[in-house]
Amino acid sequence: MWENILLELFRHRGKLIGLLIGLLFAYLVIDHGFLITLFVMLCLYIGFTIGKRFDDNESLRGVLERILKDR
Repeated sequence: MWENILLELFRHRGKLIGLLIGLLFAYLVIDHGFLITLFVMLCLYIGFTIGKRFDDNESLRGVLERILKDR
């Protein structure tokens, strides 16, 4: 029985992750306010992006050059 539940959860993991993110966002908005929640989400996104670049073996200098080359 538990195996079937886990298989279904794994099959729909994107929906489950989206649901949990939405629940967390709603909690933060209710508890801290909309602007603080947006700031926290922005910081999380920036941190995730930087971490992903390091996981992909990109140097910080290469990332900054790519971001700032249009300016």
